[in-house]
Amino acid sequence: MMQILQPPAWARPRGFSNGIAVRGGTTVYIAGQAGTNGQGEWQEKTFAGQFRQTLINILEVLAEAGGRPEHLVRLTWYVLDKQEYLGAIKDVGAAYRELIGRHYPVMAVLQVSGLVEDAARLEIEATAVIPDAGQA
Repeated sequence: MMQILQPPAWARPRGFSNGIAVRGGTTVYIAGQAGTNGQGEWQEKTFAGQFRQTLINILEVLAEAGGRPEHLVRLTWYVLDKQEYLGAIKDVGAAYRELIGRHYPVMAVLQVSGLVEDAARLEIEATAVIPDAGQA
């Protein structure tokens, strides 16, 4: 159902896929999530802490459709500060592996001048495809 697209002459990317083709299934679009908990409270101020909570939020929304981390096909990150992101990359990677494992959807990371939530250090929107019964 899901095919990772990796041109044979290209170097293999680290932490993302260049492309994914999906056949069949239910597509789930997840709105931009930030680092608040389910009650809208900020418990983390650090980039890595907010990243971890953001992934938890994405996975909880995905679970409502019956999806799991391996069904993610796209993550688009909006970060306020590229250097803050790069400085937290080790902790970001650890949280990613803990919550999603070694499944790497297509990704883009964009530095933006601001986010709607003043306390937010990042926001991530996601797309997933949940296989039809019998395709998993």
